[in-house]
Parts: sequence; C-alpha cells; structure tokens
Amino acid sequence: MKVAVTASGQALTDPVDLRFGRAKFVVVVDTDTGGSTVHDNAQNLNAAQGAGIQSTETVVRLGAEAVITGHVGPKAFRALKTTGIKVYLCSPMSVAEAVTAFKAGKLQDASAANVEGHWA
Repeated sequence: MKVAVTASGQALTDPVDLRFGRAKFVVVVDTDTGGSTVHDNAQNLNAAQGAGIQSTETVVRLGAEAVITGHVGPKAFRALKTTGIKVYLCSPMSVAEAVTAFKAGKLQDASAANVEGHWA
C-alpha cells in the first residue's frame, strides 16, 4: 500500500509536517516494499487558498491510498474522502515513526476535519 506522509524535510528521519495542505514535502512510502519517494509541495506552501485541495490532487496523482498527517481542514478532508483516500492523524514524530505506527494500527483514522480552513 502506498501511504503519503506530510513531511517537513526529505528524509524519513525528518518530522511529519502537521499541516496537510501546506506541508513542505510529501513522502510516499510503499508499506509492502519499504521504498519511498519524496515530492516537493512548495506550490501549496504559500497558496492564498486551495492548498488542501491541491495537495489532495498531488496525493491522488502519486497513487497513495492513505495520508498520514497531523491536521486536515474541512475542504481537504472532503476531497480526500471523495477520492477514497483515508486520513490518519498523528502527533509530532518522524516520518519513519509515523509509518511504523500506521503499520501497527496505532494511528487514529480521522472521521472528520480536525482544524478550520486556512489553518497555519
């Protein structure tokens, strides 16, 4: 399964970026093989609006089936839900730790947005 993790850096040891739409990077991890790819999300980092929806489009294009992040706004959550991508919330930890927690079933499956729109 491919999982998209919002990240503040390009390494698996870097912290999860707790902002979905405005994350600096998206790391896609294949939980079956352990392989990963890093994708710059700079185009959405400073977007006036629509960062969550645009980040959802990126995640869909990358073929992820789930997202791991700290916070997701209402528009992004609806967009992710519409595409069938599940959202898992985590507290501050590294990307690698988040993936390990996901694989162990320790992350909360979000049932709704957990911040208001335009959260920074």
